[in-house]
Amino acid sequence: MSFFSHIGLLGRRDSESTQYSLQRLIDFLGKQDVKLYLDEESASQMPDCGLPIKTRSELARCCDLIIVVGGDGSLLAAARAFAGHDVKILGINRGRLGFLTDISPEEIEYKVGEVLEGSFDLEQRFLLDSSVSRNEKQIAQGCALNDVVLHPGKFIRMIEFELFIDEEFVCRQRSDGLIVSTPTGSTAYALSGGGPIMHPSLDAIAIVPMNPHTLSSRPIVVNALSKIKIFISYSNHLSPHVTCDGQTHVVTEVGDEIEIVKSDRPLNLIHPKGHNFFETCRSKLGWANQRVNHN
Repeated sequence: MSFFSHIGLLGRRDSESTQYSLQRLIDFLGKQDVKLYLDEESASQMPDCGLPIKTRSELARCCDLIIVVGGDGSLLAAARAFAGHDVKILGINRGRLGFLTDISPEEIEYKVGEVLEGSFDLEQRFLLDSSVSRNEKQIAQGCALNDVVLHPGKFIRMIEFELFIDEEFVCRQRSDGLIVSTPTGSTAYALSGGGPIMHPSLDAIAIVPMNPHTLSSRPIVVNALSKIKIFISYSNHLSPHVTCDGQTHVVTEVGDEIEIVKSDRPLNLIHPKGHNFFETCRSKLGWANQRVNHN
């Protein structure tokens, strides 16, 4: 008997490799004692699969496992849809790096079979909730598993802003922007910006300036319960953008305030048994992967 009974399948759109892996999953899971559903967005690429089609909100209510086939971007989108629901997320990598989607396409039947038997590691990852206020009224909100980023948009110009942590003034800064990252996102955009790699188990947030005007400006790591506020200074001559996981964005104006806090809706992410974060770093980031024998 399967550990999971109702499984939803999601796949990256417009990808032949994803469709191939989805079909392998359907063939394999169709022989198991489970009920299968296909995500509405994925169904447009596989109209003849024969599975019941559900919206993501419906999948969140009826499934106990969601399998995402694609890259980390596909899993980020799934995270925003299923965070806070009593459903677990498993990723099959059809992207490039695959920090979050860690089952290779060649291992689908073997690794997914182990998961169905209850052999997996469970991690809870936290998201960030962001809101933009103008004249003390909220005009936009979003959530992110990786990061909330303030950036200049299509114009390459410095932004001036003021940073507050727990209502305490930290600094006024001129830079290309600011990355506010979870531990999950520390190996993504924040890493490119010179931020620290944080173990996923940490309850912390990294604040990483992008090309700051002052060389002494460095990343800051704060408690995840901190309330981060960014004020868009009146001296700006552009409208900075705020993006969540690079997939949703809002255009700000001078005087706007951006507030970022830890979300109270966690993501239940599962990995095959024996998953190791540092092994993932070695394989994905090209770290030396062999120990020296000192004997």
